[in-house]
Amino acid sequence: MNLKKLVLLCAVFLFVGMAAYAQSDINGKWNTVYSSPDGDYPLVLKFKVNNELVTGTIGSEMGELPLDHGKVDGKKFTYDFVFNNMTIKHAGELISKDEILIKSEMGSLKLTRAKE
Repeated sequence: MNLKKLVLLCAVFLFVGMAAYAQSDINGKWNTVYSSPDGDYPLVLKFKVNNELVTGTIGSEMGELPLDHGKVDGKKFTYDFVFNNMTIKHAGELISKDEILIKSEMGSLKLTRAKE
């Protein structure tokens, strides 16, 4: 194998490894607080990434809802959940290993990684 092929092969493995690492960074439990006119509501989000798919739940003291249609692309991801017969679409981005920013039509949330 010549040097060019070896360097190219190493670059491909490095890129694939970095992509897999970036996708798995959102795995786990995350905390946030949703503020509304009725008060503040602590929320717990749990994400699980499998290849390009994101599954999980969003929970509060009133129960948990499953995440639907979750997809991940590097440090960015999307998911939906249904609340009161309304589908709410979300787009998130991993800002750091312990911080996620989520945006939806209901506003923005900053999530912090939960200590387990």
